Amino acid sequence: MVKPGYSPLPLEFYQRDTLELVPKILGKILVRKIRGQVLAGRIVEIEAYVGSDPASHAARGMTERNKVMYEDGGVAYVYFTYGMHFCFNIVTGKRGFPEAFLVRALEPVCGIEEMKKGRGTDVIRNLTNGPAKLCQAMDIDRKLNGVRLNGDRLFIADDGFTVPKEEIESSTRIGIRVGTELEWRFFLKGNEFVSKR
Repeated sequence: MVKPGYSPLPLEFYQRDTLELVPKILGKILVRKIRGQVLAGRIVEIEAYVGSDPASHAARGMTERNKVMYEDGGVAYVYFTYGMHFCFNIVTGKRGFPEAFLVRALEPVCGIEEMKKGRGTDVIRNLTNGPAKLCQAMDIDRKLNGVRLNGDRLFIADDGFTVPKEEIESSTRIGIRVGTELEWRFFLKGNEFVSKR
């Protein structure tokens, strides 16, 4: 059983304009159920990749790697990078228009001891403060690529917490070489789990 109070948001939640979703995604709970454990963390940092954005994996069209970005919103896009790390994205918008949020950081909520094992550290602040770190902590890999976020293995839940708009900050995105003028990285002001630039 998933922890009481944690149930998946409907897929329709994700099927709207990506940038309008920013204040609705931040503060939600990412839930991973594995080996009888429930791991969960509050989303505190995301980056948007929208349409013809030159930094998007879909900027040059559909490939085997990015094809799930073209699905209706509410699908996990998990990719492997630098030959060693996985990154988790939430596909948003409508079918045929590739858009997604890269989830960059979480604030751990439950399953912390299991997260420590996945990361190999006891320092809570370093468990999920980066996109590769949170995938290690939550045991997210390519097996979850294309999974719809209304199942019980991986999903986003609403625990009633709402982020005031004045608590959301934005900046340019991290680790890209094009589209660097776009301030499409969004995070919770002052949250200690936001990744370092």
